[in-house]
Amino acid sequence: MTHLPEPTRVVQLPDGTHVYADQLPATYAGPQVVHQHIHQAPPDRTVQRLALGSGVGAGAVAAGVYFGPLLVGVLTAIAANIAMLAFLALILAWGVHTVVKSAGSSEGAAAVKNARRLARRRRR
Repeated sequence: MTHLPEPTRVVQLPDGTHVYADQLPATYAGPQVVHQHIHQAPPDRTVQRLALGSGVGAGAVAAGVYFGPLLVGVLTAIAANIAMLAFLALILAWGVHTVVKSAGSSEGAAAVKNARRLARRRRR
């Protein structure tokens, strides 16, 4: 079995962490502080960078990439449906108003006048 590569050596450091022996610095001075700066980016990219930087893994990145635009599309579709329903309600209300106004008689107009007079008297 001389054709197999040499097994990698793992060393336990004084702080209890394990590292590969070939990655050790010449002198170990303790754990290093890593400063990570996240710069401005589109919102979905920021989530991806945070997921990658925190070691969450590819699942979180894939979910951000897939569900981010999907959520925007769904919310846009919902808003379009609500706008269409509001427009339809406006058209129907206008149609009902027009029909009632044109079908109204002089008696109806007199009743409206009397109701307005009564409302004015009650306010005073």
